[in-house]
Parts: sequence; C-alpha cells; structure tokens
Amino acid sequence: MVIKQSVVDVLMFLFERYLGDDTEVMDEREQMHDHLEEMGFQNTEITQAFDWLEDLATIQDSKYFAPVSENSIRIFSPEEISVLGDEGVGFIMHLQQSGILTTATRELVLDRVIALGHELDSEQLKWITMIVLHTHPGEENAYAWLETLVFDEVVDYMQ
Repeated sequence: MVIKQSVVDVLMFLFERYLGDDTEVMDEREQMHDHLEEMGFQNTEITQAFDWLEDLATIQDSKYFAPVSENSIRIFSPEEISVLGDEGVGFIMHLQQSGILTTATRELVLDRVIALGHELDSEQLKWITMIVLHTHPGEENAYAWLETLVFDEVVDYMQ
C-alpha cells in the first residue's frame, strides 16, 4: 500500500494513532520512525514531522512566547494568506470568534502552519489546529469543540 507522502500526512497518522492516547511520542521516536517507514512514509517527511512536533513543544514551553493583546486586530501576512487561502483565513477567524481559538492558540496554529512551508487544504488545516489544541495545556474544551466540528462537519463559517 502506498501512502501519500507529506509531513501533514505523517502528523495526521501520528495524531490518530499515538497523540490521541496521551502517549509520549518523543520517547518512542525511533520505534515510531521505523513503523512509519514500514507503513510507506519517507524518512524525510517522518523526520520533519517529529521536528515539527518538537518545535511545537518548545514554543509552548517557552517563557518568551507572549501572545498579542486580546484587544488587538490580527492582520494576516501575505505569506499566511498564500498558505491558508481565503477559506483557511475564514476558518481561523471563525474559530477565534467562536471562542475555540484564543489569541495565543491562534498564533500557535499560524506558526505551525507557516512552519510546514506549503499551502494547506481545509482538511489539513483542521488537523493541524486539532494537534495544536490537543497538545496545548488547558485547551481540552476547545479541542473537544473542534473535534466535533471536524468529525461532524455541521458548522459553516464565513469565507
């Protein structure tokens, strides 16, 4: 079986199989790396996915990560717009206006999206957002709301 090769696919696979179970992914990195290669993922994408997760953990643990004021207005950069597209920007704005994303988690999502370095489709953006919320302390309710939105797909948002 050949699996589509991308870092997001590796992240989605890890999230579905491991992250959702509250296991220590990084402690089992070598074993998981071998398993992912057996599943058909390429070494480059696997390494980038683990690095992406490590960077996420580093950012979340950083004392220097200071989100902007809750009262500020967020202007998306041309790079963010090119990666997210109009639909992705609308999705992020909808999540923040709905209270699913805070200013801090919005910025984490945007940082992790930009770190991937390529355009994402709406499904990939939802998964990246779920991974960020799942790994961010204190965001259990927001994660549950987003999980419902992703799997039930009953909510429309502004585009």
